[in-house]
Amino acid sequence: MAHHSFHGAPGRFEATARFVADRFPNAQYVADVAGGQGMLARILTKRYNKQAELIDPRGWALRGVASRQEAYEAGSAEFYDLVVGLHPDQALRPVVESAQRRPVLVVPCCNFWDPETRLGRAALTEAITRYHEERGGSVEPVTLGFAGPMNRGLVLLPSDRRH
Repeated sequence: MAHHSFHGAPGRFEATARFVADRFPNAQYVADVAGGQGMLARILTKRYNKQAELIDPRGWALRGVASRQEAYEAGSAEFYDLVVGLHPDQALRPVVESAQRRPVLVVPCCNFWDPETRLGRAALTEAITRYHEERGGSVEPVTLGFAGPMNRGLVLLPSDRRH
């Protein structure tokens, strides 16, 4: 694979892809929401044989990455086995809402959850957890295998575990 330059923690895409492959081995169709250039989708496709698709309105996808240049909506979750939001910014709420239908891995970084309330990282994680649990889902805090404070996320599972 060619070397690409990205902002943020080195190794975060590889570590996240490894986590997805290990934790969700049966997830064949994966949405990489607000994934920028789609490096996570590329690694999931090439190294882990997943059919990963980047959904990002900015249209910056790397060549060869399956992508849709549009804003993500929670209703799209039913087309995937897993929805991943690795620092999804403005797509945070629809990514979390997707967990009503499909498993979600979300690593929130900024408070795009509630524009009325300032939330630090811990309060943001608590708000997402409370929201999902109130709707009958389960939440598992996870730490991904890369350095830095932005490596903590949540696995959100729907109340119907058959998914």
